[in-house]
Amino acid sequence: MMNHHVTTPFGGGRMTARSFLQQKAAAERQEELRQAEGGNDTGRTDKWALLSALTEARETFGLGDRTLSVVEALVSFAPGRELDGRAPIVVFPSNRALSARTRGMAPSTIRRHLAALVKAGLIFRRDSPNGKRYAVKNDHGALDEVFGFDLAPLALAAAAIFAAAERVREEERRLKRLRVEISLHHRDIANIIATALEEGRAGDWEGYAARFAMLSPRLRRRDASELLSARLEGLAALRREVENAYLSSLSEQEMSANEHHGERHHHNSKTNHILELNGNEVEEGKAADEKPARETKALRLNLGRILKACPQIADYAPSGVASFADLSRTANLVRSMLGVSPDAWKRAETVMGREAAAAIVAMMLERAEEIRSPGGYLRSLTAKAEAGSFSLLPMLQALERARE
Repeated sequence: MMNHHVTTPFGGGRMTARSFLQQKAAAERQEELRQAEGGNDTGRTDKWALLSALTEARETFGLGDRTLSVVEALVSFAPGRELDGRAPIVVFPSNRALSARTRGMAPSTIRRHLAALVKAGLIFRRDSPNGKRYAVKNDHGALDEVFGFDLAPLALAAAAIFAAAERVREEERRLKRLRVEISLHHRDIANIIATALEEGRAGDWEGYAARFAMLSPRLRRRDASELLSARLEGLAALRREVENAYLSSLSEQEMSANEHHGERHHHNSKTNHILELNGNEVEEGKAADEKPARETKALRLNLGRILKACPQIADYAPSGVASFADLSRTANLVRSMLGVSPDAWKRAETVMGREAAAAIVAMMLERAEEIRSPGGYLRSLTAKAEAGSFSLLPMLQALERARE
């Protein structure tokens, strides 16, 4: 095979200083590797492992998904699994063959991505005198002259590519840890605020809830590290405040761990929950044939249907909404963010029941931009329920239709 060093492009393509220096550096590196004995960087690598690492590190090298498809196609024309960058690795596929292996990519698009790979220094052009790609065999049937695309630079860059891929994986692990910490802080803050509001604890819980809402937008997968770190810092600071505020609100009896908290917990545990039994809703603790003491249309709902129509409420319950008790605690937090007063909330719970009041808050959250005065809106619904002229069903059906 002919000894390639620096070549210039065929036709109207211009030689650049960048290309010249890249080819010269590659040739010098190849000579070093051929003369070296041992060492970690041998210039030889498994081509599919290298392609996988390049896919992970594609942003480091400024490569898009379609450019990677062209790299994969070129690599597939190299014989064997190993790329040995100590000598030129020239492949010479036709435009038709490249198009077939890039799933029908247009020739003009392929040319654009090839140019991007040349600019990145991952392949070299080895153009023939007429610009065509082909190989000439000698009298013994071995390849003598080959014109096409040289993959040796890709093999020579293997160490840098694998290192970049490892950095990307480490960054992903770090971001995952950040998201986990954020989720834990989010869950614990939400639970502390909800518990404090439910128990009527002294403290600026409305203010904490408002600050928590500002730190609670849904996180996107591609949120930057700086944004996640700032979110974590803000949540950690707020968590310290709400923990201290809750501890400060405890009485001496509670601090000494007497039975008062257990009694309150026992009392709350008797809240009725609407369950489905053979398609019919009954109150927890009652027989299926026993009618609820307060049978209204507002209570004849199931939790799954509410959450499906009102998914935003779950964003404020990092530990999930698995029961009506979870829904009620989360709704108590959300209603404070919406500006609903504790008095309006307690009145709604008394008249409609805890589950129905929580369901209404979940629906109000879905329509937050449409409701000018959430507190007044809830009071109006409570008054209608007290007069026996209110049903949750039309509200729920309207939200379901809007999501279709």
